[in-house]
Amino acid sequence: MVAFLTQELRFPPPNRAGADGLLAVGGDLSTERLLLAYRQGIFPWPIHPRVLTWFSPDPRAILELDGLHISKSLAKRMRRQDYEVRVNSAFDQVVRACAERTERRASTWIIPEMLSAYGRLHALGHAHSVEVWMEEGLMGGLYGVSIGGLFAGESMFSRAPDTSKIALVHLVERMRRGGLSLLDVQVPNPHLETLGIRTLARPEYLERLKVALTVKASFVD
Repeated sequence: MVAFLTQELRFPPPNRAGADGLLAVGGDLSTERLLLAYRQGIFPWPIHPRVLTWFSPDPRAILELDGLHISKSLAKRMRRQDYEVRVNSAFDQVVRACAERTERRASTWIIPEMLSAYGRLHALGHAHSVEVWMEEGLMGGLYGVSIGGLFAGESMFSRAPDTSKIALVHLVERMRRGGLSLLDVQVPNPHLETLGIRTLARPEYLERLKVALTVKASFVD
């Protein structure tokens, strides 16, 4: 049964989510609520611009840090080195780019309130962007939330071939250096499947999350 949230800062247990992963409706996007959600394996995913909805899907998609698949074409593309990877230099631009409507994406779940909410998380050091810059400007990237050893990937975009994949490769390298252990990508999709993601049953994911949250790690060098 879907829960209806009030101003009280709490969520129902994730295992109460429906078959589609929908757990709760309502609440707000305050920093405190967002951090509580991620710590419990829950994330906001608005399915209507006027309705705030919260999900905890089963199964859950993750990318094992030692399971990243780099195809021959991606490796060849990276060897060209005609790009620069930056971190946290244009966080708001990355989120806006992820929200852009394209030929492949006619709608977006990144409502304006989410831009403001994740901007606040970024200012507090919990949300980060990985950006791929080329001569033309910002051409790809991703953003997400880090807590302890968890990095919860939220969204990614490409304005040139493979640029979002390049950002993900750099993200994995940075997580390894910083001691982060769990890369949550929420739900599988064809783009992520080419990079080697796997799925976990919700109870297994929540156990992995519990361990990751105890890790002393740093996303930023």
